[in-house]
Amino acid sequence: MKYIYLIVLLLISTSGFYAQKDQSKIIRPIYLGVVDEIQSEKLSEKRELNIYLPEGYNAQDSIKYPVIYLLDGSLNEDFIHIVGLVQFSSFEWVNQIPKSIVVGVSTIDRRRDYTFPTKVQSEKERFPSSGHSEKFISFIEEELQPFVEKKYNTNQEKTIIGQSLGGLLLTEILLEKPYLFNKYIIISPSLWWSNGAILQKNINKNYSEKIKVYIGVGKEGLTPSVAPRVMEVDANLLSDKLKGMKNKNIQVYFDYLPEENHATIMHQAVLNSFRLFSK
Repeated sequence: MKYIYLIVLLLISTSGFYAQKDQSKIIRPIYLGVVDEIQSEKLSEKRELNIYLPEGYNAQDSIKYPVIYLLDGSLNEDFIHIVGLVQFSSFEWVNQIPKSIVVGVSTIDRRRDYTFPTKVQSEKERFPSSGHSEKFISFIEEELQPFVEKKYNTNQEKTIIGQSLGGLLLTEILLEKPYLFNKYIIISPSLWWSNGAILQKNINKNYSEKIKVYIGVGKEGLTPSVAPRVMEVDANLLSDKLKGMKNKNIQVYFDYLPEENHATIMHQAVLNSFRLFSK
């Protein structure tokens, strides 16, 4: 009986070994996209780009794809979960957006790149590198977009996604250079910067082409500004400012998500924007 037990034990151990060996043959990496780089003269630095190419993408094909530009697009930021939403929303049985290329722009210094010069002295002191959004916008317009359009199979449809300070930057682009993108997904924008100065800016009237704007905000409360401001109120003011243009070429969607906060809103807001834009 003792020997039978040993034989059975040996057989179990051996079969487990071969099972593990066989399983190792089918292990292979999962590819979410590619990592690219662009040398920027505007920013005087090299910037890493995470690129998602939709299923079926072939550089030799004549098929052209829309591009979704994502701020804070590093792998440890928003790139992976936004790519998941893009893939899901472009499934044939969902069909809320077309198959798209996603360009995640890695972050180096958000305060430097996403903010314009502040008039608030305490903000200057707390964030000494801030105030260079003009350079970053030039990087987007003169370097990033041409780089992507030359290297990848893109069409003329361009979307940009930004949250918090990224939403502030998108608002600045929308007010001053709206032609850079067809769709703006602005989430929990930090409009409080420089005591809400951006809400006082004049709107560039160059809305000759159709533009869709999504503004999503959660239950976020007071902003980290010197003067008391409320994130939800500022986002609503921006929506009213854009709607007040009464320009048929700009379509604005305001989305209040009371069950979300500044930390949780990104995923749901992007999904909502895809649904609203598809109508």
